[in-house]
Amino acid sequence: MNKEFIKTLPSSIRDNRSRGTVGEFLMGKILPGSKLLSVSAYFTIYAYDALKSHLNKIERLDFLFGEPRFIASLDPNKIDKKSFKIEDEEIKLSNRLEQNRIAKECAEWIKQKVQIKSIRQSNLLHGKLYHIDNNGVEEAIMGSSNFTVKGLGLSLNNNIELNLEVDSKRDRNDLKDWFYEIWNNDKIVEDVKDEVLAYLGHL
Repeated sequence: MNKEFIKTLPSSIRDNRSRGTVGEFLMGKILPGSKLLSVSAYFTIYAYDALKSHLNKIERLDFLFGEPRFIASLDPNKIDKKSFKIEDEEIKLSNRLEQNRIAKECAEWIKQKVQIKSIRQSNLLHGKLYHIDNNGVEEAIMGSSNFTVKGLGLSLNNNIELNLEVDSKRDRNDLKDWFYEIWNNDKIVEDVKDEVLAYLGHL
């Protein structure tokens, strides 16, 4: 096959390099009234801030932490907040008030539109998933990107990731079913929304 022809073929890969980013995918697919579900080991306020013009318009997000150690670290009384992955450590804010503003906006958004659960057992769930339902029209991408600025390809120094946009309706439906099979299983997940909000309130 001609090499130049290969280069023109559209790619379903999002790698934070020449094949695009998950952040771009989300910005292009999230619409007012979207219903989202996501699996990620981490969630950071700066990733929210980068996408807030889109995320603030959604109907709801069901967010599942794939790593319980993240939730266990959300102790508002700890001094070394840089170790908490709810803040992107590569982002250096010159103004503490700016961080407080972002945390407050994120907390208000979570209160209104987000449900948050965490897997109970460490090293059990490794997948990353972003699924969008626009009034029955579904989009999905899965792979390695966490909900962080570097993971979503929203910084100047991004991670190299490997994500694949799911273009099969059958597979998008199956991913949604898979998500809610875990989400609704209280033996392996627990609600952690209050813990996340408590931490954000101390930033």
